[in-house]
Amino acid sequence: MFRRSRKIIAQDDIVYLYAPTKESSDEFLILTTTSQSFHHPWVYPATDTRRYRAYLDRIERGNTYGFLVARREDDAVVGVININDIIRGGFCFGHLGYYCGAPYSRRGYMSAGLALVLDYAFTTLGLNRVEANIQPENEGSLALVRRLGFRKEGFSLGYLKIGGKWRDHERWAILSDEWLAAHGSTSLGQHIREVV
Repeated sequence: MFRRSRKIIAQDDIVYLYAPTKESSDEFLILTTTSQSFHHPWVYPATDTRRYRAYLDRIERGNTYGFLVARREDDAVVGVININDIIRGGFCFGHLGYYCGAPYSRRGYMSAGLALVLDYAFTTLGLNRVEANIQPENEGSLALVRRLGFRKEGFSLGYLKIGGKWRDHERWAILSDEWLAAHGSTSLGQHIREVV
């Protein structure tokens, strides 16, 4: 039902990615408002229309790409993945941000979705490097990046202000050459495909 109106960016057998729009506001806000206790203190996504519009504005400015992760079997939005603060030129990298809804945790949806995003980042966007900065106590997020081949590069005290507090983060990264050598491009040729 929903898939017909969504511009699919990439897909595999389990999930597909599509860009957040004004029309996806209700689905996004249901995901984030019903999972607030699950998300805190790791992430504080938009939980109202005003903040969701600010999120869309950030994407429209062009240095952030947003992806909604939907389950193929029923089109349910199960998570969100962003490539933030993209810098081109000599750097050519971006920072990941991601979260899933509490009912969809530990079911493989975010692993599948993040693999599609990495394919997109390294092939379509031509990035050389993607970083994930993760609070050390966030075991689920650390397991996710380890599973996908990221390597730990360091530890930063007071790295990012989240929920009003400066929080320490571990720095994890993966390079385009590493990703493509290990995985190839699982979704090459399926990017930016509108299903009618």
